[in-house]
Amino acid sequence: MRSTKLFLHASALLLLLSATFANAATVTGTVTNKTTNKPAAGDTVVLVDVQAGMGEVAKATTDASGRYSLKEPGNGPYLVRVTHQGGSYFIAAPNSNMPGDIPVYDVGADIGHISIEADVIEIESESGQLKVTERFFVHNTSSPPRTQYDPSHGFEIVLPADAVLDGAAARRPTGLPTSTNLKPAGAKGRYMFDFPIQPDEGDKDTLFQLSYHVPYSSGKYTFKPSVAIPADNFAVLLPKSITFQPGPGTTYQSVPEDPNIQTFLAKNVTPDKELGFSVSGTGSMPREAQGTPTGQQPAMGGDTSNPGNQPGGGIGNPIGTPDPLSKYKWWILGGLALLLVVAAAFLLRKPEGAPAAAPPPAPNRAPLPVTPVHAPTAASRHADLLTVLKDEMFALESEKLSGTINSADYLEQKTALETVLKRALNKK
Repeated sequence: MRSTKLFLHASALLLLLSATFANAATVTGTVTNKTTNKPAAGDTVVLVDVQAGMGEVAKATTDASGRYSLKEPGNGPYLVRVTHQGGSYFIAAPNSNMPGDIPVYDVGADIGHISIEADVIEIESESGQLKVTERFFVHNTSSPPRTQYDPSHGFEIVLPADAVLDGAAARRPTGLPTSTNLKPAGAKGRYMFDFPIQPDEGDKDTLFQLSYHVPYSSGKYTFKPSVAIPADNFAVLLPKSITFQPGPGTTYQSVPEDPNIQTFLAKNVTPDKELGFSVSGTGSMPREAQGTPTGQQPAMGGDTSNPGNQPGGGIGNPIGTPDPLSKYKWWILGGLALLLVVAAAFLLRKPEGAPAAAPPPAPNRAPLPVTPVHAPTAASRHADLLTVLKDEMFALESEKLSGTINSADYLEQKTALETVLKRALNKK
């Protein structure tokens, strides 16, 4: 009788182990150095468990052919991270035995070929303060392509001396907006983003955004902005009710393409170029004039028959791209975790076959333009949500490791993301 029990226990254990190994999958892929177009040998590749506090559950080193293999201990979800010359690159672990190929780039502290396509300042008044949002569109056109990254000297920005920072975010060319912290960069008011500037991916570049406020009880304020590196365009966006006064020696031109928003533009800006200006009066950016779906913008060249389709309107033509301001839809300033919660609630509760809608915009920010999506399936909505959540949690942990996010913000965002992720996984 006892031997029978032992046999049954052993059989059950073997079945359990067999099931475990049957469910375990192997992630394989090739890491390619896009700077040299050769395999990236000797790079560390790590499998990260999203549900276990982003813990490392498997590790490998690429061989001479750049290949790696990682055994998944369970069903995930997982992320794959590769470190090359101190720079981190990651993908969501592929499913169905698909290859987990990852491109990387050599890293340099100052590679040249870095330029600002546009530095755009949006200003509005609120409760005795000026609320300012500033966005930088930064190109890396290095050839061969390399990533610029130096933890001690990142992308520099200049704030007014009395500015109070409200939030900062950054986004890689093919990544998601990620909250980040600014570091002091020497002189008062100068800060830097501790964030890599990867090579452009087609028309996608690296994006930086910050928001701050300054006192405005007197109803007038003088800005003295400057750029750390040359910029093709420097633009100021204002409500129609706020008066713009250019400073001495400036070369601003008014771009009257959108009747709801004032746009003032300076071209070919250098660090020594005068950019000062003053504003007076009160007003908010017209929310109803922004957020038109992509593909419904007026034609370039000053056609205002359908005004208000673009945030900032008039800057589109001077920059000289078909739809440059459509890039703004990728920016989620602050409140990123909150927006993901809202998006998740929509994606997980929306009946199958119902048309998708955009999540509400963050408070006091202009709505983001939305590309219409027609009747997505529940499976596709669920897969897209999981991909977004996994990528964002990985980015959040990377910020923690690099010290670019404080403990309070880290805990708040991680709690929100984990809540959404658990709900999503329960729907599988």
